[in-house]
Amino acid sequence: MQGTKLTSGIAMLTVLILSSPASAERLGEIAIKDSINKGQQIAGQICAGCHNADGNSTIPTNPSLAGQHAEYLTKQLVSFKAQGDKPAERNNAIMTAMVSTLSLDDMKNVSAYYASQILKPGAAKDKTLAEQGKKIYRGGNIETGVPACSACHSPNGVGIPPLYPSLAGQHAEYTMAQIRAFRTEQRTNDVMRMIVHRMSEKEIAAVSEFISGLH
Repeated sequence: MQGTKLTSGIAMLTVLILSSPASAERLGEIAIKDSINKGQQIAGQICAGCHNADGNSTIPTNPSLAGQHAEYLTKQLVSFKAQGDKPAERNNAIMTAMVSTLSLDDMKNVSAYYASQILKPGAAKDKTLAEQGKKIYRGGNIETGVPACSACHSPNGVGIPPLYPSLAGQHAEYTMAQIRAFRTEQRTNDVMRMIVHRMSEKEIAAVSEFISGLH
């Protein structure tokens, strides 16, 4: 009887300790670290060839993932994966193949890992074009109804999670390709498709160039 009371007392004490704010925060930190470690392993095995191990892609057509919002990355990974007989929302044969074996937890883990990495700052190659893009990014185009990119992606390009990704320092080539995909509705998993059809090719190139050097 006395042993039972002692066991119950220890159990109650354990519950009280674990339910304290400090303990809950510590457990949360451990869970995040565990997720990042698992994601790093997945990134090294599957993602590094195209996006680099730390998420700083050196291939202009492949996006840099370092520092991107974890929620946004997970959303995109899910969009690349076919669901049974339903095709993937984003049409990219390479990415669909890459995520085919990943579970939702795997996607969340790899997203947490890349979100924890530091993005290396980029630089615009064409300063004149970037200056034109700066005006559109920050002020839009009133005549054609193009809103300022900064309204959703922030003046410094860090974005607003989970819907609006960080754009700062992204390769101009990749950004242009995605804007064009939205405009032609080859990519439809984002509100961007309702905006970019108002943009000219020159505006797309200019904004993409500005974003590549934004930090």
